[in-house]
Amino acid sequence: MTRPPEVDTPTARFEANRARLTGLAYRMLGELHEAQDVVQDAWLRWSRHDQEVLDPEAWLTRVVVNLCRTRLTTLRDGRTDYVGPWLPEPVPTGPGGVDLGPVETAMERETLSLGMLRLLELLSPAERAVFVLHEAFGHPHAVVAELLDLTEPAVRQHLHRARGRVGTGRRRFEADPERAARLTARFLQAAGGQDIDALERLLADDAVALSDGGGVASAARRPVEGRTRVARFSAGLARGATAVTVGVEEVNGGVGVVVRDAERVVVVMAAEFDADTGDLVRLLSVLNPAKIQRWAPPTP
Repeated sequence: MTRPPEVDTPTARFEANRARLTGLAYRMLGELHEAQDVVQDAWLRWSRHDQEVLDPEAWLTRVVVNLCRTRLTTLRDGRTDYVGPWLPEPVPTGPGGVDLGPVETAMERETLSLGMLRLLELLSPAERAVFVLHEAFGHPHAVVAELLDLTEPAVRQHLHRARGRVGTGRRRFEADPERAARLTARFLQAAGGQDIDALERLLADDAVALSDGGGVASAARRPVEGRTRVARFSAGLARGATAVTVGVEEVNGGVGVVVRDAERVVVVMAAEFDADTGDLVRLLSVLNPAKIQRWAPPTP
């Protein structure tokens, strides 16, 4: 007879929290491999203290957030010398992808999006921790205060500032997955059709395209701004994509575009749309091989 697995061992208690902790660390850092390193560090600490912990979820959350706040400062120092625009590491979250915890609500999905993660770079580590814990994981102010060793008024102040900075850049974001998929497919069809006028009609006046090549892959080193320039830029990308496959897939809990050649993924993109008009507002393209190497090759 096969012995049933232990369900209340220290390892089992940690594993029950792993996806949530990874999603928390990823939202704090914007890089999955860094988030996984933090979770591994948390596991090492847990393995030394698990017998004395009464509330594993709270204890592990506090450890991961504190590790992330320290690591985020170091990461940001490195990002100041980054070649071209820095964008977060995109993560495959569809079937067979990476489990980053719950993505059932619009806010849970939005706080995973590349656009939101880019905006979270505007926040201090403390503001980012408060925002992620409250907005992405739904912790009340009192719980956030306890986790971060802050007073409730300080938590409310951090959250107010964070919402203000993030909200300015997200007020037009289209978060509905089904509509976003339709708008993305429409944009791809227009870009591939090489009709610049038709493509321009799908873009907002202040549309922006950001490309992250990290100084390794060929990419625009400055933002491409304005409807006409973004239309021409997008059409140019489509002209150069004749030998690749383009698929609409789940990226960071939302709708993304994955471009593959015969052997590898060459770019992962996310398009953001105006919630009222459906116009494309921002196109984010990650080409840095170090950030897209975990994506699976094309299916034979």
